Amino acid sequence: MTRPVDSGVIFIARVALAILFLWSGVMKLLGYAGFVGYLQAKGVPFVQVGAPLAVAVEVLGGLFLVLGFKIRPLGIFMAVYCIVTAVLGHDFWNVSDAAMQRDMLIHFWKNVAMAGGFLLLFVTGAGGLSIDGARTPRGGRGLR
Repeated sequence: MTRPVDSGVIFIARVALAILFLWSGVMKLLGYAGFVGYLQAKGVPFVQVGAPLAVAVEVLGGLFLVLGFKIRPLGIFMAVYCIVTAVLGHDFWNVSDAAMQRDMLIHFWKNVAMAGGFLLLFVTGAGGLSIDGARTPRGGRGLR
């Protein structure tokens, strides 16, 4: 880190991303049958594996974001997850209803934007306000 404020800004970015994933993962868990039905209706393959995996990724990924744990590998993993879910879950090109297509388009690009945020976390690391930051040697740059 070159400025003390950077760790705080990175922490806020991590929490902002985490809120979405924690909320989404918990809602998927609470409405699990509906989530599975949605995936089946979209033609997503291997729903029996994909549904619990998606819930686990979103809840655990959200917790890791808040804690700042293993942020660099998490950043790459979550960026890929966001792109895969954009393509499988928000396939606007297959929707004929104009209002639904617009909604799917917005969600598709939201996922792409989140992937960009995760790639930035891969580059910056967790910042000082994190488990990763606490584990970084004091003489280091603090970017883990």
